[in-house]
Amino acid sequence: MAKISSKDLGLQPINKLLIKQAVPASIGILVMSLNILVDTIFVGNWIGSIAIAAINVVLPVSFFIAALGMSIGIGGSSIISRALGASNKEKALKTLGNQISLTLLLTITLVVLGLLFADNIIVSFGGKGAMFVPAKIYYTIVLYGVPFLALCMMGNTVIRAEGKPKFAMYAMMIPSIGNLILDYIFINVLDLGMEGAAWATSISYVFCFAYIFWFFSSKHSELKINLSHFGLNPKLVYEIGSLGFVTLARQAVVSITYLFMNNILYDLGGETSVTSYAIVGRMLMFAMFPVLGLTQGFLPIAGFNYGAQNYARVRETINTAIKYAMIMATLVFILLMVFPEEITRMFTSDMNVINQTPNDMRWVFAATPIIAIQLIGAAYFQAIGKATPALLLTLLRQGLFFIPLILILPKFYGELGVWMSFPISDVLSTIVTAYLLNKEIRKDLIQ
Repeated sequence: MAKISSKDLGLQPINKLLIKQAVPASIGILVMSLNILVDTIFVGNWIGSIAIAAINVVLPVSFFIAALGMSIGIGGSSIISRALGASNKEKALKTLGNQISLTLLLTITLVVLGLLFADNIIVSFGGKGAMFVPAKIYYTIVLYGVPFLALCMMGNTVIRAEGKPKFAMYAMMIPSIGNLILDYIFINVLDLGMEGAAWATSISYVFCFAYIFWFFSSKHSELKINLSHFGLNPKLVYEIGSLGFVTLARQAVVSITYLFMNNILYDLGGETSVTSYAIVGRMLMFAMFPVLGLTQGFLPIAGFNYGAQNYARVRETINTAIKYAMIMATLVFILLMVFPEEITRMFTSDMNVINQTPNDMRWVFAATPIIAIQLIGAAYFQAIGKATPALLLTLLRQGLFFIPLILILPKFYGELGVWMSFPISDVLSTIVTAYLLNKEIRKDLIQ
C-alpha cells in the first residue's frame, strides 16, 4: 500500500480525493449495512418476525450510547484535520488523547445507568407485549459491548482525518464480517436464539476495537500519543464537545424518533407496523451507503483545506460532493421504487408484513434524490468548526420537522400520516439547508 499523508488532502485534485476518501468509507458503510441487513434476515428467518421488532426497540438506546464515541470522534477529528492543515501536530495529539478519555468516561457511565433502568427504558421505547422479553435479552448483552463500539466509532473518524481511508474501511468491515460469522454459529448451529444474536454483536465490537488499537500503535498512524495527552484540557473538551454535540444531538433525535415511531405505530398497527418500520429502517441504513460514504469522505477534505485557508478548494469540494451524492441518491431512489416487495421478502415470510412494507418504503424514500444537499450542507459546517449552524441543520430534518409531523399528521391521515412525514420533512429541511449553505459560501469562501 502506498504511503498516504494528511498533506495529500491539500494537494491532490478534488475529484480524485473525494473518490479516494469516499469509496473506502462507502465500502465500510456498505459492509456494516449489509451486516445489519443480513443480521435482520437471520433473526427474522431463524428466530421469527417478532425478534426483528424487538431488536428495533433496542437499537436506539445502544446506538445513542455508542454515538457518544462517534460524536467525540467527529468533533475531535474536525479539530485534528484543521490542526494538521495548519501544521499544529501537538494540538492534534492532545485532541486524540482527550477523545479517548472522554469516550471511556461517558460511555461506561451511561452503560451502567442503562443496565440499572433496563425495564423502564425498554418499555419506553416500545418494547411492549410479546416484544419485551426478547428485547430485554438482546438489550442487556449488547450493552456490554457498546463501550468497545464507541471507541471504534471514535477511532474510525480519526483514522479518516489522518487521510487513511482504507484503514478506516477495514475498521468498519471487521465487526460486520465477524458478526455474520458469529450469527451463523450462535443462532443456527448452537441454537442460542436472541442471546446468540446479542453475543455475536457484542463480540464483533471487541474485534473492531482490537484493530483500532493496533492501527494507532503501528507505523501507519501519524498520531503517536503518550500519557500526557490523556489529561482533559478544558478548552479542548469544550471544542470537541461543541462540535461533537452536533452528531450526538442527531443521534439523540434519532433515538427519540424511534421512541415515538415504535409507540405510535404499535398503537396504530400493532407489531406488524413496528416490524415494517424496522425493515424500512434497515434499508435507510443500507441504501444510503454511497451518499453517507461520500459525506464522510467530504469531511476531512473540507476541514483540512479550510484550516489551510485554501477556500477555492473548499468551494470545489462542496460542489463536487453535492453533484456526486445527488447522482447516487437518485439511483437509490429508482431501485427502491421499483423493487420494494422483493426487498421485503428477503426479511420475512409474514404476509401481513409483506403486504404493508412496500408502500411504507416508497413513502419513506420518496424525496431521496435531494437529501444529498441536506447531508453535505450540515457536514460542511461541522467540518469547518461552526457548531451552531451545524447543530441547526443536523436537527432540522428530524427534530424540527419530522417529529412534529408524526405527532400531527396521524390525527388526520392515520398511519399513512406517519409515512407521509418522511418526504415532507426531507423537502423542507433541504430547502433551508440550501439557503444557509449558499449564504455561507458567498460570505466566507470568497478569496
